[in-house]
Amino acid sequence: EEQFLESGGGSAQPGGSLRLSCVTSGFAFDRSAMVWVRQAPGQELEWVSYINSAGLTTRYRDSVQGRFTISRDDAKNTLYLQLNNLRTEDTAMYYCSNCLWTECTRIQRAALRGTGTQVTVSS
Repeated sequence: EEQFLESGGGSAQPGGSLRLSCVTSGFAFDRSAMVWVRQAPGQELEWVSYINSAGLTTRYRDSVQGRFTISRDDAKNTLYLQLNNLRTEDTAMYYCSNCLWTECTRIQRAALRGTGTQVTVSS
């Protein structure tokens, strides 16, 4: 059974930083592209960033480009997302998932297996 355990969320002020982690098991992490998605209250799920299995190629949505950094540690089966220069609009529940490279931007809520980690940005 594939498992995803997100952590690292919390409260931060605008301009602050957080580091999210996603510990996984039950699948070949080192052969999987991985994605971070988020969902704010009353809004649709949106992809944030994804990384290929080799860790050499990354993609970011425009609103987080230059502020967030995705990375992975295959030895620990763990995905990370460094959130810098946080904005109030980054407030959301963040989830991770594995994905096919061509499908990482189309992850559906029903496909998420973790409970997520809440990020709240406010002054």
